[in-house]
Amino acid sequence: MKNTSGISRIWMVSSFVLLAALVIYIIIYPPGKTEDETVAKVNGSPIVKSQLYSALVKAGGPQTLETMISEELVKQESDKANIQVTDADLEKEMDQIKKSFGSDEEFAQALATYNMTLDSLKKDMHVQVQLRKLLEPQVKITDEEIKTYYDSNLDSLKTPEQVRASHILVATKEEADAVLASLQGGADFAALAKEKSTDTASKEAGGDLDFFPKGLMEEPFETAAFALKTGELSSVVETSHGFHVIKATDHKDAATPTLDEKKEEIRQTLSEQQISTLSQSWLQEKRAAASVETFLE
Repeated sequence: MKNTSGISRIWMVSSFVLLAALVIYIIIYPPGKTEDETVAKVNGSPIVKSQLYSALVKAGGPQTLETMISEELVKQESDKANIQVTDADLEKEMDQIKKSFGSDEEFAQALATYNMTLDSLKKDMHVQVQLRKLLEPQVKITDEEIKTYYDSNLDSLKTPEQVRASHILVATKEEADAVLASLQGGADFAALAKEKSTDTASKEAGGDLDFFPKGLMEEPFETAAFALKTGELSSVVETSHGFHVIKATDHKDAATPTLDEKKEEIRQTLSEQQISTLSQSWLQEKRAAASVETFLE
């Protein structure tokens, strides 16, 4: 899976959100304020705001403050360069983050891990776009570098054989046998999936699982799905989830892309790598040249 860069980007944005909560707390209840309100009680014992503040600072205050200092440096340099961030820029950045993950499910899981939503991620990624625009003029990718990457990573660039299938999942073999009989009698697969399937992730889509390669599904399900011709129904298939009736709806043969077909994608990947490397040295340089004072206790 190619999700390392996506996770790092989401972590960067989530850091800003984390300290935002701390900053809001400090504004409402600055250190030194005499009133110390109770924020929770555990079996009658109070936890007060000053304890919460100390815990927040200890848990991640200094580290997250450093992230915000970097963010401010990026904003100041962007203002000097008159860099503008448009909705189109944010959409492009969002697309690149999504592509860093193997699937929409992995992307959604990463957002959940950092307690973020799609809207909050988009709202807080301005600084990433600003940094990208600041560094892009320094990025130089040659055709030779693209060819070298293509040759070295050809196996991962290949598209494996894939099947697109729909399924209806039920709890017992008797239920599955009845579903199969209904389908063989002419019942509409999508309608029956919405009515009978216990797979909440796919039933509203008529049981559609989209395309998938080998290695993602349980072995009995995978074997049955890849053995079907487009339009065919399987017999009842048992997995750890229950009993399935599967219908193959499409098929893609394995394919090896040409260099020309992957050239722009590779250029983008190499650009991402260069920007990631440049950003570290660039931020260190700007931090060293800036006047920065910190007062977090």
